[in-house]
Amino acid sequence: MTIKVIKVIHRDEPKLKLEFAFDQAKINLIKQISGYSWSKTLKAWLLPDSLESIRRLKELFQDDDFQFEEVVEVKVLSESAVEAIIPEPKPDVMVEVINRKILLKLPKNDADTNFIRTLRYSRWQKKDYLWEVPDYPGNLDLIRDYFGKRIAGITMHDRIELQPGNENARSIQRDEVLMIKTRQGRVKIIAAFNKAMISAIKEIPYNKWDAKNKWWTIPFSESFVKRVTDVCELQKLKVISEEEPSGEAGTKRISPLDIPNYRRAPESYKNKHIELRNSPNTIKNYISAFEEFINYFYRFDIDSITEPQILEFLRYLITERRVSISYQNISINAIKFYYEKVLKGQRKFYFIDWPRKDIILPDVLNIDEITAMIKTADNIKHKLIIMFAYASGLRLGEVVRLKLTDIDRQRMQVRVEQGKGRKDRYTKLSEKILPVLDKYLEEYKPEELIFNGEKGKAYSERSVQEVVKSIAIKAGIAQKVTPKTLRHTFATHSLENGIDLRYIQSMMGHASSKTTEIYTHITTKGFENIKSPMDGLDI
Repeated sequence: MTIKVIKVIHRDEPKLKLEFAFDQAKINLIKQISGYSWSKTLKAWLLPDSLESIRRLKELFQDDDFQFEEVVEVKVLSESAVEAIIPEPKPDVMVEVINRKILLKLPKNDADTNFIRTLRYSRWQKKDYLWEVPDYPGNLDLIRDYFGKRIAGITMHDRIELQPGNENARSIQRDEVLMIKTRQGRVKIIAAFNKAMISAIKEIPYNKWDAKNKWWTIPFSESFVKRVTDVCELQKLKVISEEEPSGEAGTKRISPLDIPNYRRAPESYKNKHIELRNSPNTIKNYISAFEEFINYFYRFDIDSITEPQILEFLRYLITERRVSISYQNISINAIKFYYEKVLKGQRKFYFIDWPRKDIILPDVLNIDEITAMIKTADNIKHKLIIMFAYASGLRLGEVVRLKLTDIDRQRMQVRVEQGKGRKDRYTKLSEKILPVLDKYLEEYKPEELIFNGEKGKAYSERSVQEVVKSIAIKAGIAQKVTPKTLRHTFATHSLENGIDLRYIQSMMGHASSKTTEIYTHITTKGFENIKSPMDGLDI
């Protein structure tokens, strides 16, 4: 490419005027030369008229040709003279700022096209015959500077449509940020582009950008929400906080009363699970999900159900039954288990997409709330259930299956036999449990299982859930508390007490360390002791 270098007088000073086709990369190189400037009247980049400027030009633009020109007349144009002879450009550019986009309508011109393409994520809309540029900070200023007096007008829309094209769509002002807590335990953040706010969002773990809907989501946590809110306030943005409505319940599951000849899962289905030594819970969940599937197509033989019908059923679960992502995944696996495992070698790939689970931070209690629950429990069995769930981080099923022989007083450990994934593990036994346990054993005298229900059977999981829920309410805890809440609290408090993450992973029975790492995003204890690296500088 040829670059013209013309000697001119600009503001009564000798300058080198550079003429070349628009190229952002070249402009960036020019800015590395000392004394550079942009002249709006000459519409060109200028450099000091010196040998040093020419040397730097040749050094930076080694692949380009230079064409040096001298002005014929000694008396070179001044700024005012240039303005007098350069004709005013005709306004031919229309600019509209709407819904976080800048729309540009202008005549076709290679130089203009090259400029617009330097703006990140710009694209040509063939249908409307215009350019679309994201309304990022600085983009509108660059457009104003480049087109100058060619801009016929700029139309600014102060409101942002959240769902353009939908007659019931909402809108917000450009200086507003809408934060909606979803039913899935995440927070939608909807706003015009703001660099500081987005930087704060990107620092939050498990953040996610929804390109289709143009909003960010983060896991719900009061500390995360406050972090974003504080940045918005510094940017003078008004935060609107809302909570997603619970919504209507989905269609009820098909029951034996709804259809004639309600079918049970084939015996071969259950036998295959037993053969593979799957856990009772897995067998129960798979059979339940598979029976819903085969009774949705009760007029068809099970082995004749086609792949399109399988996809139809999965869409029914989402749109009409409105099941959770977890149940949807169980249904997919239950269906595949039959066609791929039970039908002995008749393996077939079904074009089924597994939905991605949203990352949700678990709820945890603080020390005072846990203490209140233990003190509130009047029944010694209920008190011991809460203590084991919290002190040892046990799952609900592990609490009710706990045996007398699982308690190792000498090593102060609890043995969890055949936990999730058919794995044995050891977890911590608290010294404060022992006196309560001894009193309980003396009063109830269990023989094998620690917690017995009616007729010597295991205490039901449902009973444990109700016990935990009722005691939490009695203790004045506002949030919903489940046995899993106590398990999450054990992990979080262990981390805050300085226990290594690897030990917590082992005690929790997590197959992957990534599962355990989620607790590092809940706790903020110790942050006050962390110093910025700048604190050590001598400034």
